[in-house]
Amino acid sequence: MTTDAEIGRLVDALTIDEAVRLVSGTTDPTGRATGYLAGVERLGIPPFRMVDGPLGVRIPDESATAFPAPIALAATFDADLAREHGAALGRETRAAGADSLLAPGTNLIRVPQGGRNFEYFSEDPVLSARTAAAVVEGIESAAVVATPKHYVANAQETGRASVSAEVDERALRELYLPSFRAAVAAGAGSVMSAYNGVNGTRMSDHRRLLTGVLKGEWGFDGYVVSDWYGTEGAVDAAAAGLDVEMPGVPMADHDDEADPSDPIPPEIARGMPDPESCEPFDEALPAAVRDGTLPRERLDDMATRVLRTMGRVGLLDGDRRAGDADRRTVDADAHRRLAFRVATRGSVLLKNDGVLPLADDDVALVGPAVEEAVLGGGGSSETTPETSTSPREGIEARAGGAVTVVPGHPPVEGISMLDLLAGGDDTDEDGDGGEESGREHDVDSAVAAAEAADVAVVVVRDTATEALDRDGLGLPGRQDELVEAVAAANGRTVVAVAASGPVELPWREAVDGVLLNWYPGQVHGDALAALLYGDADPGGRLPVSFAPESAYPTAERRRFPGVDDRVHHDEGVFVGYRRFDARHVEPTYPFGHGNSYAAFEYRDAVVDDEGNDTTVEVAIANVSDRDGREVVQAYVRPPRVAGVDRPVREFAGAESVAVAAGGTATVEIRLDDLVFSRYDPDDGWTVDDGEYVVEIGRSSRDARFELAIGR
Repeated sequence: MTTDAEIGRLVDALTIDEAVRLVSGTTDPTGRATGYLAGVERLGIPPFRMVDGPLGVRIPDESATAFPAPIALAATFDADLAREHGAALGRETRAAGADSLLAPGTNLIRVPQGGRNFEYFSEDPVLSARTAAAVVEGIESAAVVATPKHYVANAQETGRASVSAEVDERALRELYLPSFRAAVAAGAGSVMSAYNGVNGTRMSDHRRLLTGVLKGEWGFDGYVVSDWYGTEGAVDAAAAGLDVEMPGVPMADHDDEADPSDPIPPEIARGMPDPESCEPFDEALPAAVRDGTLPRERLDDMATRVLRTMGRVGLLDGDRRAGDADRRTVDADAHRRLAFRVATRGSVLLKNDGVLPLADDDVALVGPAVEEAVLGGGGSSETTPETSTSPREGIEARAGGAVTVVPGHPPVEGISMLDLLAGGDDTDEDGDGGEESGREHDVDSAVAAAEAADVAVVVVRDTATEALDRDGLGLPGRQDELVEAVAAANGRTVVAVAASGPVELPWREAVDGVLLNWYPGQVHGDALAALLYGDADPGGRLPVSFAPESAYPTAERRRFPGVDDRVHHDEGVFVGYRRFDARHVEPTYPFGHGNSYAAFEYRDAVVDDEGNDTTVEVAIANVSDRDGREVVQAYVRPPRVAGVDRPVREFAGAESVAVAAGGTATVEIRLDDLVFSRYDPDDGWTVDDGEYVVEIGRSSRDARFELAIGR
């Protein structure tokens, strides 16, 4: 690792133009990097390459492991698995010859139909923070720079480059900042600023949040990089605390597939920055430093932050890009097995009326998503795998009985921001499929197949992409009608849902099983088959609440998509389950909900409130004849304080534990300090005196023990 003294000598030796070169994006001569810093050959400073990758490393025309969506990872409630996942992402980044991974996405899920919810973790700040920190630790363990994004309050795609999030300080501190603070504490070398503004100030220009909070209060000593084309005034952004501007090249140069003559569809354009208004650092900063508009000390600080981060991952100790040697460190089979574990551990069994797991049943396999693996949503997270398995392939390979495949609905194609920017628009957002293509897309044929089978499995999906929020929470096309028709024809119907986030399931009472797989990635078919047949236990629990669209606080236009480019966070800290608890609204499926194929009893619970940590210890017994996995959850109910609105309960921690049939496990959960505190704009973090009740249970609405502690 390069020392601070060595970095200081390098910075002292930089000319103004060389220092600017270290903080200004430019064209990667290999055409492989998402973002590229040219380095300074005279001083032996190598180039620096950034690549996209919340779901897997994205390099044009190259393959990588297409992992399940991050929301599936969060659904495991398992920080150790998240750390392992991050390490795999880091290894693949190194193997690709890159130095920084533009991940993880750590924004809170506020808008249920958000276009990038699949890239994020949770509606809850504690779960989001713990998952983000673990992923960052994993990425950085591979000597790769992690880049949590998008700092901060980037909760929607509609107008994301122009809207301002009007959010009070308490909500910022309690909800939207904790994930980034945890990621920084975990060692993230970079943070990406958001397109949106906060309280009227563009995030790339937000001195208080970039310099005051991120660098000052939290001690972040890495670099802040802009989102692509996310700056306007270069000097103002640099003065406010932005350290690196990306990509520094015209849109046509950055995206080889883009055709400038093709108009961008208006719905996508509303979610895109304007490259023409973006002022590159290398065009503005040299003159600004020379005339004193931007102090040389600030430019040196920017360069220092980049070099310090490069030094920590070994880039200044010599050329580490031994591509072939690095590639040999990536075990594709091991990463595929890891993807399978995340997919099965993150899948949520929302409902099971005894239909699952399947046995040697004859199966009618129906639905528009049976023929292709759902790899992810559209945008910068798109990943091309070398191999993938569709639901059809996975189920046919595993089934004990006959499998009859009649989709009964045209394919629902995913939406790709990248395709739309390149001028292509052959996707079918409504899932109507254009012209009918005969029997395989005929509902009557699907019904006939269901009637003749022992069990019907319907595989449905939603669509999501960066730069475009979903048009509501319903499944596109006529998928709901198909499910209802099949359920009426077969009394044992299971629906497998591939979704980016919350979806409405109007037929849930008519079917016997609902299995939520999120976006499972390249292992979709194998993971789905293992879950349906009980080879794997569905280990996931909901990291977001499922409810009708009208029940969320963002159902009001003022709150989403906003009015006059201002999105008002009037709900304050009452997002997700906090809102439903406060309003006494019964969600469709609550935060933390999910089922195992095993059955568990909660037998004992004690709380240890001595010392610096508060922990609870719970005994869990598997009272069934099969192995299973339980996610033991803790919530804290604060005391009532006059004049202060606090959530009824706040998620405080969880542990995922495998328990053998007939066995018992003792689980220890450390309660997060955040849930005992509230942020007071005048006094800062405050712990109210009084009795706090710790709830131990299976979801935010299913407590099995209540334990009181004082503060």
